[in-house]
Amino acid sequence: MKMINKLEPTQKRIVIEWKTLIKGFFTEHLASFSSTLKKELLLQQRSDAKITFPGYWTNTCCSHPLSVEDELDVQDNIGVKRAARRKLQHELGIKPEQVPLEAFDYLTRIHYKATSDGQWGEHEIDYILFLQQDVDLDLNTNEIQNIKFVTQDQLRNFIERSKLDDIKITPWFSLITERFLYTWWNNLHNLDAFKDHISVHRML
Repeated sequence: MKMINKLEPTQKRIVIEWKTLIKGFFTEHLASFSSTLKKELLLQQRSDAKITFPGYWTNTCCSHPLSVEDELDVQDNIGVKRAARRKLQHELGIKPEQVPLEAFDYLTRIHYKATSDGQWGEHEIDYILFLQQDVDLDLNTNEIQNIKFVTQDQLRNFIERSKLDDIKITPWFSLITERFLYTWWNNLHNLDAFKDHISVHRML
């Protein structure tokens, strides 16, 4: 199995081809979960222009760290936090000054693999970041077609409806929700107790 640690700008289409991923290649990835101070979680619906999982509902923001100095910095996982802040601005228009790096809680990592349509897919180590901030949004419609803020009960109902209606949810968000999300959500005041920077949770 070969890991592509950080992505060069031209690498993305190569590494998400399913025929490449099934050979054992995988990438580093980050998944951000942003809640308001009222403890509502921000979800996004991915643009139909996305290569993988177009139109799917998912967590607040996802991306890959780039092969640039700021995002290669492993000290206190500051590089992945910078990548998250960059992508929050790119997709959701959140200004960096509204999301200081110290506001991000890096919890743990998961390892998952899923095909999108047989041609494209993902095989990744995901860094899970939480952010509790009230922010201003300015959506990039090339990346996101819709958003919603949900409570825990609303998310549970939304997931149940997705099993009956034509609502698509990304596989990584489904896995994280089933195994971890509600526990973290119930402990937003004490996320330090759930930080595990050693383990990589296999969810294959």
